[in-house]
Amino acid sequence: MSQRDLFALPPPEIRAAAFAPALAATAAALPAGVRLGTMSWNYPGWRGVVYARDAPLKSLSALGLTAFARHPLMRAVEIDRTYYEPLPADDLRAYADQVPEDFRFVVKAHDACVLARYPEHARYGGRRGAANALFLDAAHATDAVVGPVVEGLGGKLGAILFQFPPQDVGAGRGFAARLGAFLARLPKGPTYAVELRNADLVSEEYGDALAAAGAVHVHNVWSSMPAIVDQARRLPPATRRPLVVRWLFPRGDSYEEAGARYEPFSRLVDEDVGSRSAVAALVGRALAHDVSAIVTVDNKAEGCAPESVARLARAIASRRAR
Repeated sequence: MSQRDLFALPPPEIRAAAFAPALAATAAALPAGVRLGTMSWNYPGWRGVVYARDAPLKSLSALGLTAFARHPLMRAVEIDRTYYEPLPADDLRAYADQVPEDFRFVVKAHDACVLARYPEHARYGGRRGAANALFLDAAHATDAVVGPVVEGLGGKLGAILFQFPPQDVGAGRGFAARLGAFLARLPKGPTYAVELRNADLVSEEYGDALAAAGAVHVHNVWSSMPAIVDQARRLPPATRRPLVVRWLFPRGDSYEEAGARYEPFSRLVDEDVGSRSAVAALVGRALAHDVSAIVTVDNKAEGCAPESVARLARAIASRRAR
């Protein structure tokens, strides 16, 4: 044994919170095809909700998934740090090793894949405002995103998420054609999920492009997007097999305002019964057609994503029972 090994400390254990028996009962009432989860897991405010109250904060990002996955209702989670830079397969494998076999990850593709032009933001440095040559570049997405994600997560990959922020991407028909060509050139196998933030892009041409490529639409509860039921009505059934839903925050709200209002995300503050019911209804329709569903929830939906997941799970189970 080397001196380094002799004095190395074991990694800190992150224990799960003590969960109410009712959570396990709710989980048992959900069909196996429904996977609920949250958008990331590194939140100090979740101590006492997901993690034990003495959970070491510095280790939540790297090691918190072991405790997170012990929550009776958490069967999925998003990796959102990959939006800012791709992660190597080894880092993703370290996440996968912390969760059980039936757990699934939704992984964001990094922003170079989905930005037509780099935003006027300091983190882009000299690229601010410049056209992005990697926008919808299938070769780049394959090498930087799909390859490492598939290698690192294997069968625990639920979907690769291409999240397009609000931006000018030209006319809807042209965008749909370019998106369809991009998706068609990606490697077959993974579920590719596309989230739009421009309401006018949710069109017949967009739906046809997704269906032709075997990709799915992300039905998102987000500020200026149509209601998720309206999104579903505009698109063919093939674009929701599997059903992917992201419950972010209500129409008319903003990311910054919701974050300031709800931090540290330790409790449910504003119940959004309408959005919850709409998500439960959409999941119910998927189940009626033997379609699986992945739903992830943001802290900004109601103030505390794990509490929102619990209420959503009860709504889905109740609807299923009826």
